[in-house]
Amino acid sequence: SLTAMQNSSNITVFTLHGLNETASHKYIFFAFTLLSYLLICLLNLTLIITIIIEKTLHEPMYIFLCNLCVNGLYGTAGLYPKLLSDFLSDSHVISYTGCFIQLFAIYSSTFCEFTILTVMAYDRYVAICKPLQYHSIMTSLTISKFLLISWILPFCESIIALLLTIRLPLCGSHIDKLYCENWSVVKLSCVDTTINNVYSYILILIHFSQAIFTVYSYIHIVRACAKSNEEMSKFMQTCLPHLISLINFTISMLFDIMYSRYGSRNIAQTLRNFLAVEFLLIPPLLNPLIYGLKLSQIRRKLMRVFSREVHILK
Repeated sequence: SLTAMQNSSNITVFTLHGLNETASHKYIFFAFTLLSYLLICLLNLTLIITIIIEKTLHEPMYIFLCNLCVNGLYGTAGLYPKLLSDFLSDSHVISYTGCFIQLFAIYSSTFCEFTILTVMAYDRYVAICKPLQYHSIMTSLTISKFLLISWILPFCESIIALLLTIRLPLCGSHIDKLYCENWSVVKLSCVDTTINNVYSYILILIHFSQAIFTVYSYIHIVRACAKSNEEMSKFMQTCLPHLISLINFTISMLFDIMYSRYGSRNIAQTLRNFLAVEFLLIPPLLNPLIYGLKLSQIRRKLMRVFSREVHILK
Protein backbone atom coordinates (compact mmCIF):
# COMPACT_ATOMS: atom_id res chain seq x y z
CA SER A 1 0.00 0.00 0.00
CA LEU A 2 0.96 3.66 -0.46
CA THR A 3 1.08 4.26 3.32
CA ALA A 4 3.44 1.30 3.82
CA MET A 5 5.69 2.57 1.03
CA GLN A 6 5.74 6.04 2.57
CA ASN A 7 6.64 4.51 5.96
CA SER A 8 9.45 2.52 4.31
CA SER A 9 11.51 5.68 3.85
CA ASN A 10 11.50 6.06 7.66
CA ILE A 11 13.30 2.74 8.29
CA THR A 12 16.58 3.63 10.00
CA VAL A 13 17.26 0.35 11.83
CA PHE A 14 16.67 -3.35 11.23
CA THR A 15 15.88 -5.79 14.05
CA LEU A 16 17.81 -9.07 13.91
CA HIS A 17 15.80 -12.01 15.30
CA GLY A 18 18.41 -14.77 15.13
CA LEU A 19 19.47 -14.54 18.78
CA ASN A 20 16.05 -14.54 20.48
CA GLU A 21 16.24 -18.15 21.71
CA THR A 22 19.89 -17.98 22.80
CA ALA A 23 19.40 -15.35 25.54
CA SER A 24 19.56 -17.89 28.42
CA HIS A 25 22.95 -19.21 27.21
CA LYS A 26 24.29 -15.99 25.73
CA TYR A 27 27.61 -16.03 27.65
CA ILE A 28 28.38 -19.59 26.49
CA PHE A 29 27.63 -18.62 22.88
CA PHE A 30 29.67 -15.42 23.30
CA ALA A 31 32.69 -17.36 24.64
CA PHE A 32 32.49 -19.98 21.86
CA THR A 33 32.11 -17.29 19.14
CA LEU A 34 34.96 -15.17 20.56
CA LEU A 35 37.24 -18.22 20.73
CA SER A 36 36.36 -19.18 17.13
CA TYR A 37 37.02 -15.64 15.88
CA LEU A 38 40.35 -15.34 17.72
CA LEU A 39 41.39 -18.73 16.33
CA ILE A 40 40.40 -17.66 12.78
CA CYS A 41 42.49 -14.46 13.17
CA LEU A 42 45.48 -16.31 14.66
CA LEU A 43 45.58 -19.12 12.07
CA ASN A 44 45.05 -16.88 9.03
CA LEU A 45 47.49 -14.18 10.20
CA THR A 46 50.14 -16.84 10.95
CA LEU A 47 49.87 -18.19 7.41
CA ILE A 48 49.80 -14.69 5.82
CA ILE A 49 52.88 -13.50 7.78
CA THR A 50 54.79 -16.75 7.06
CA ILE A 51 54.13 -16.41 3.30
CA ILE A 52 55.09 -12.70 3.29
CA ILE A 53 58.37 -13.01 5.25
CA GLU A 54 59.62 -16.24 3.61
CA LYS A 55 60.89 -15.36 0.12
CA THR A 56 60.92 -19.04 -0.95
CA LEU A 57 57.12 -19.01 -0.61
CA HIS A 58 56.74 -16.16 -3.13
CA GLU A 59 55.31 -18.56 -5.72
CA PRO A 60 51.87 -18.36 -7.42
CA MET A 61 50.22 -21.08 -5.29
CA TYR A 62 51.30 -19.45 -2.01
CA ILE A 63 50.45 -15.93 -3.22
CA PHE A 64 46.89 -17.12 -4.03
CA LEU A 65 46.72 -18.92 -0.67
CA CYS A 66 47.78 -15.69 1.09
CA ASN A 67 44.89 -13.88 -0.65
CA LEU A 68 42.49 -16.65 0.39
CA CYS A 69 43.49 -16.07 4.03
CA VAL A 70 43.21 -12.26 3.68
CA ASN A 71 39.71 -12.76 2.26
CA GLY A 72 38.85 -15.07 5.18
CA LEU A 73 39.79 -12.28 7.62
CA TYR A 74 37.84 -9.69 5.59
CA GLY A 75 34.65 -11.80 5.43
CA THR A 76 34.67 -12.75 9.12
CA ALA A 77 35.28 -9.09 10.11
CA GLY A 78 31.89 -8.37 8.49
CA LEU A 79 30.15 -10.78 10.85
CA TYR A 80 31.91 -11.53 14.16
CA PRO A 81 32.43 -8.08 15.81
CA LYS A 82 28.72 -7.23 15.38
CA LEU A 83 27.62 -10.75 16.41
CA LEU A 84 29.77 -10.63 19.58
CA SER A 85 28.31 -7.26 20.61
CA ASP A 86 24.78 -8.63 19.98
CA PHE A 87 25.40 -11.55 22.35
CA LEU A 88 26.05 -9.06 25.18
CA SER A 89 23.21 -6.73 24.24
CA ASP A 90 19.51 -7.05 24.98
CA SER A 91 18.45 -5.29 21.76
CA HIS A 92 19.67 -6.83 18.53
CA VAL A 93 19.43 -3.99 16.03
CA ILE A 94 21.61 -2.77 13.15
CA SER A 95 21.43 0.61 11.41
CA TYR A 96 20.26 0.85 7.78
CA THR A 97 23.80 1.84 6.67
CA GLY A 98 25.42 -0.77 8.93
CA CYS A 99 23.17 -3.46 7.47
CA PHE A 100 24.26 -2.71 3.89
CA ILE A 101 27.94 -2.49 4.88
CA GLN A 102 27.65 -5.95 6.51
CA LEU A 103 25.73 -7.30 3.54
CA PHE A 104 28.42 -6.01 1.15
CA ALA A 105 31.35 -7.41 3.19
CA ILE A 106 29.82 -10.89 3.52
CA TYR A 107 28.71 -11.13 -0.11
CA SER A 108 31.92 -9.77 -1.67
CA SER A 109 34.08 -12.11 0.48
CA THR A 110 31.91 -15.10 -0.53
CA PHE A 111 32.25 -14.33 -4.25
CA CYS A 112 35.95 -13.60 -3.76
CA GLU A 113 36.48 -17.01 -2.12
CA PHE A 114 34.94 -18.81 -5.10
CA THR A 115 37.04 -16.79 -7.58
CA ILE A 116 40.34 -17.35 -5.71
CA LEU A 117 39.62 -21.10 -5.43
CA THR A 118 38.96 -21.18 -9.21
CA VAL A 119 42.25 -19.37 -9.92
CA MET A 120 44.07 -21.82 -7.62
CA ALA A 121 42.57 -24.74 -9.56
CA TYR A 122 43.89 -23.28 -12.84
CA ASP A 123 47.34 -22.78 -11.24
CA ARG A 124 47.44 -26.46 -10.14
CA TYR A 125 46.20 -27.58 -13.58
CA VAL A 126 49.06 -25.75 -15.33
CA ALA A 127 51.65 -26.92 -12.72
CA ILE A 128 50.74 -30.60 -13.09
CA CYS A 129 49.43 -30.94 -16.67
CA LYS A 130 51.82 -28.45 -18.34
CA PRO A 131 54.91 -28.38 -16.05
CA LEU A 132 57.36 -27.28 -18.76
CA GLN A 133 55.20 -24.29 -19.69
CA TYR A 134 54.31 -23.36 -16.08
CA HIS A 135 56.71 -20.41 -15.66
CA SER A 136 55.96 -19.02 -19.13
CA ILE A 137 52.18 -19.18 -18.43
CA MET A 138 52.13 -18.15 -14.75
CA THR A 139 54.16 -14.96 -15.14
CA SER A 140 54.08 -12.06 -12.65
CA LEU A 141 51.73 -10.21 -15.03
CA THR A 142 49.33 -13.20 -15.20
CA ILE A 143 49.36 -13.56 -11.40
CA SER A 144 48.62 -9.82 -11.02
CA LYS A 145 45.72 -10.08 -13.50
CA PHE A 146 44.29 -13.09 -11.68
CA LEU A 147 44.51 -11.31 -8.32
CA LEU A 148 42.84 -8.18 -9.72
CA ILE A 149 40.01 -10.29 -11.18
CA SER A 150 39.69 -12.21 -7.88
CA TRP A 151 39.02 -8.97 -5.97
CA ILE A 152 37.48 -6.55 -8.52
CA LEU A 153 34.90 -8.97 -10.04
CA PRO A 154 33.35 -9.95 -6.64
CA PHE A 155 33.33 -6.30 -5.51
CA CYS A 156 31.52 -5.24 -8.71
CA GLU A 157 29.01 -8.11 -8.37
CA SER A 158 28.32 -7.09 -4.77
CA ILE A 159 27.97 -3.36 -5.57
CA ILE A 160 25.33 -4.18 -8.23
CA ALA A 161 23.46 -6.46 -5.77
CA LEU A 162 23.65 -3.69 -3.16
CA LEU A 163 22.32 -0.98 -5.51
CA LEU A 164 19.46 -3.24 -6.65
CA THR A 165 18.45 -3.78 -3.01
CA ILE A 166 18.91 -0.15 -1.86
CA ARG A 167 16.46 1.06 -4.56
CA LEU A 168 13.63 -1.06 -3.04
CA PRO A 169 11.05 0.60 -0.73
CA LEU A 170 10.74 -1.64 2.35
CA CYS A 171 7.56 -2.54 4.25
CA GLY A 172 9.23 -4.06 7.28
CA SER A 173 12.41 -4.01 9.36
CA HIS A 174 12.51 -7.49 10.94
CA ILE A 175 15.28 -9.82 9.70
CA ASP A 176 14.96 -13.43 10.86
CA LYS A 177 18.71 -14.02 10.86
CA LEU A 178 21.88 -13.33 12.88
CA TYR A 179 23.12 -10.81 10.33
CA CYS A 180 22.01 -8.70 7.37
CA GLU A 181 21.66 -10.86 4.31
CA ASN A 182 20.52 -9.71 0.87
CA TRP A 183 17.60 -12.09 0.40
CA SER A 184 16.24 -11.29 3.90
CA VAL A 185 16.21 -7.56 3.04
CA VAL A 186 14.73 -8.13 -0.46
CA LYS A 187 11.84 -10.12 1.13
CA LEU A 188 10.87 -6.94 3.06
CA SER A 189 10.20 -5.07 -0.20
CA CYS A 190 6.80 -3.46 -0.91
CA VAL A 191 7.30 -3.76 -4.69
CA ASP A 192 8.13 -6.41 -7.29
CA THR A 193 11.63 -7.92 -6.86
CA THR A 194 11.95 -9.79 -10.20
CA ILE A 195 15.15 -7.89 -11.15
CA ASN A 196 16.78 -8.85 -7.83
CA ASN A 197 15.75 -12.50 -8.30
CA VAL A 198 17.06 -12.63 -11.87
CA TYR A 199 20.36 -11.03 -10.81
CA SER A 200 20.69 -13.55 -7.92
CA TYR A 201 20.28 -16.45 -10.36
CA ILE A 202 22.87 -14.88 -12.71
CA LEU A 203 25.35 -14.74 -9.80
CA ILE A 204 24.58 -18.35 -8.83
CA LEU A 205 25.15 -19.35 -12.49
CA ILE A 206 28.49 -17.46 -12.67
CA HIS A 207 29.85 -19.09 -9.52
CA PHE A 208 28.39 -22.50 -10.34
CA SER A 209 30.26 -22.30 -13.67
CA GLN A 210 33.44 -21.55 -11.68
CA ALA A 211 32.83 -24.74 -9.67
CA ILE A 212 32.33 -26.72 -12.93
CA PHE A 213 35.59 -25.28 -14.34
CA THR A 214 37.39 -26.33 -11.13
CA VAL A 215 35.99 -29.89 -11.33
CA TYR A 216 36.98 -30.02 -15.03
CA SER A 217 40.54 -28.93 -14.08
CA TYR A 218 40.72 -31.66 -11.44
CA ILE A 219 39.58 -34.37 -13.86
CA HIS A 220 42.59 -33.46 -16.02
CA ILE A 221 44.90 -33.25 -12.98
CA VAL A 222 43.87 -36.70 -11.67
CA ARG A 223 44.24 -38.16 -15.16
CA ALA A 224 47.76 -36.71 -15.42
CA CYS A 225 48.73 -37.83 -11.89
CA ALA A 226 47.45 -41.40 -12.31
CA LYS A 227 50.43 -42.16 -14.59
CA SER A 228 52.98 -42.29 -11.75
CA ASN A 229 53.18 -42.66 -7.96
CA GLU A 230 55.37 -39.54 -7.72
CA GLU A 231 52.77 -37.40 -9.50
CA MET A 232 50.00 -38.88 -7.34
CA SER A 233 51.99 -37.95 -4.22
CA LYS A 234 52.34 -34.39 -5.60
CA PHE A 235 48.58 -34.27 -6.18
CA MET A 236 47.81 -35.46 -2.62
CA GLN A 237 50.11 -32.80 -1.16
CA THR A 238 49.24 -29.69 -3.19
CA CYS A 239 45.81 -30.35 -4.70
CA LEU A 240 43.96 -32.29 -2.02
CA PRO A 241 43.88 -29.31 0.44
CA HIS A 242 42.46 -27.13 -2.33
CA LEU A 243 39.85 -29.73 -3.24
CA ILE A 244 38.80 -30.05 0.45
CA SER A 245 38.52 -26.21 0.68
CA LEU A 246 36.38 -26.02 -2.45
CA ILE A 247 34.02 -28.86 -1.46
CA ASN A 248 33.70 -27.50 2.08
CA PHE A 249 32.95 -23.94 0.92
CA THR A 250 30.54 -25.01 -1.85
CA ILE A 251 28.52 -27.22 0.54
CA SER A 252 28.48 -24.41 3.15
CA MET A 253 27.19 -21.94 0.55
CA LEU A 254 24.53 -24.35 -0.78
CA PHE A 255 23.25 -24.84 2.80
CA ASP A 256 22.95 -21.08 3.26
CA ILE A 257 21.30 -20.41 -0.13
CA MET A 258 18.81 -23.29 0.22
CA TYR A 259 17.95 -22.39 3.82
CA SER A 260 17.59 -18.63 3.07
CA ARG A 261 15.17 -19.26 0.23
CA TYR A 262 13.39 -22.50 1.12
CA GLY A 263 14.22 -23.17 4.80
CA SER A 264 11.53 -24.19 7.26
CA ARG A 265 10.87 -22.16 10.39
CA ASN A 266 10.27 -25.47 12.21
CA ILE A 267 14.05 -26.07 12.39
CA ALA A 268 15.51 -25.28 15.85
CA GLN A 269 16.88 -21.72 16.14
CA THR A 270 20.37 -22.93 17.17
CA LEU A 271 20.61 -25.17 14.07
CA ARG A 272 19.29 -22.35 11.85
CA ASN A 273 22.00 -20.05 13.28
CA PHE A 274 24.74 -22.62 12.67
CA LEU A 275 23.62 -23.15 9.06
CA ALA A 276 23.54 -19.35 8.58
CA VAL A 277 27.15 -18.79 9.73
CA GLU A 278 28.71 -22.15 8.75
CA PHE A 279 30.34 -20.68 5.59
CA LEU A 280 31.94 -17.94 7.74
CA LEU A 281 33.09 -20.35 10.44
CA ILE A 282 34.34 -23.65 8.97
CA PRO A 283 36.21 -22.49 5.79
CA PRO A 284 38.22 -19.66 7.49
CA LEU A 285 39.21 -22.13 10.25
CA LEU A 286 39.84 -25.06 7.93
CA ASN A 287 41.74 -23.33 5.10
CA PRO A 288 44.86 -22.28 7.07
CA LEU A 289 44.82 -25.57 9.01
CA ILE A 290 44.71 -27.92 6.02
CA TYR A 291 47.18 -25.86 3.99
CA GLY A 292 49.50 -25.28 6.93
CA LEU A 293 49.56 -28.96 7.82
CA LYS A 294 49.43 -30.50 4.33
CA LEU A 295 51.85 -28.31 2.37
CA SER A 296 55.27 -29.44 3.58
CA GLN A 297 56.98 -26.23 2.42
CA ILE A 298 54.70 -24.07 4.60
CA ARG A 299 54.98 -26.54 7.48
CA ARG A 300 58.79 -26.37 7.38
CA LYS A 301 58.80 -22.56 7.19
CA LEU A 302 56.34 -22.31 10.10
CA MET A 303 58.55 -24.55 12.24
CA ARG A 304 61.58 -22.44 11.29
CA VAL A 305 59.80 -19.18 12.17
CA PHE A 306 58.60 -20.55 15.54
CA SER A 307 61.98 -22.05 16.44
CA ARG A 308 63.60 -18.69 15.57
CA GLU A 309 61.11 -16.87 17.85
CA VAL A 310 61.73 -19.33 20.70
CA HIS A 311 65.50 -18.90 20.28
CA ILE A 312 65.13 -15.09 20.43
CA LEU A 313 62.97 -15.34 23.59
CA LYS A 314 65.60 -17.52 25.28
